[in-house]
Amino acid sequence: MINACTRRRFLQGGMTAAGLALSLPGAAAVRTSKMRFGFTTYQWGKDWDIPTIIANCTKAKAFACELRTSAKYPHGVELSLSASGRREVKKQFADSPVTLIGIASGERFDWVEQDKLKAAIEATKEHIKLSHDVGSKGVRVFPNDFHKGIPEEQTIDQIARAVNLLGRFAADFGQLVRLENHGSLGRSWKALRKIMDRVDQPNVRVMLNGTLVDGEDFASGFRSLQGFLGDMLHCRALDSDAFPYQLQTDLLVDMKWDGWWLIEESSAVPDRVQALIHQREVFEQLVAKSLRR
Repeated sequence: MINACTRRRFLQGGMTAAGLALSLPGAAAVRTSKMRFGFTTYQWGKDWDIPTIIANCTKAKAFACELRTSAKYPHGVELSLSASGRREVKKQFADSPVTLIGIASGERFDWVEQDKLKAAIEATKEHIKLSHDVGSKGVRVFPNDFHKGIPEEQTIDQIARAVNLLGRFAADFGQLVRLENHGSLGRSWKALRKIMDRVDQPNVRVMLNGTLVDGEDFASGFRSLQGFLGDMLHCRALDSDAFPYQLQTDLLVDMKWDGWWLIEESSAVPDRVQALIHQREVFEQLVAKSLRR
């Protein structure tokens, strides 16, 4: 009888980009990529409960999932979830081929009002506990914006202090703090690098999200942050020309990054599961093309 762990290893080891290995002409070595494809509930999963998420992700071979919170989605993974409810969520994912990899909070640390900053920090602590309890690995947060009349360095220092504090807290729960490049501040490689240069907690990581960085060369900016990347990123429509996904793939393959690409889409499609399958196939094509270089 095949147990859950064996089934997970079998399905995740299927013919996906995680298992791609292509021989280079004239070379004895084999290039491989361990990058994998997953799903964040965002909009495509906003009306799916956990059994539906697991079934649809399994069908699409999207073997990791991040759950958005604070939006009252049917999956019910919110700060208000009871201890027994948290145990049940953990069990549902543990018994499936799909890894619950993250909790997507909407907390941000650019607040001018210090009472709101304190509230965001405390709410993130509760999300970290929630993530631990449901068997997840980390919590998404935002840096977010610069503000008129506030020196940029002041905002950068404030965000760095907040995520350092949260990194120390999260370490006790075995969790990552994932700082997404979101908002006007988050769209600056230079600003993100300044934040990370002030961060001394190794479990605070940058999470890319398929947003073009304002006025900066993508490859140079990427390389300035690659040492701070975590175990996952967000991506949008991978077959769109609006973002240099092939270049990003090449850069990630070159650094031997082995994390998850989680599709984060809001486009209206007739069949979201088929659209998810299509995006996974495009992901595999991007990785295969990168390996053929």
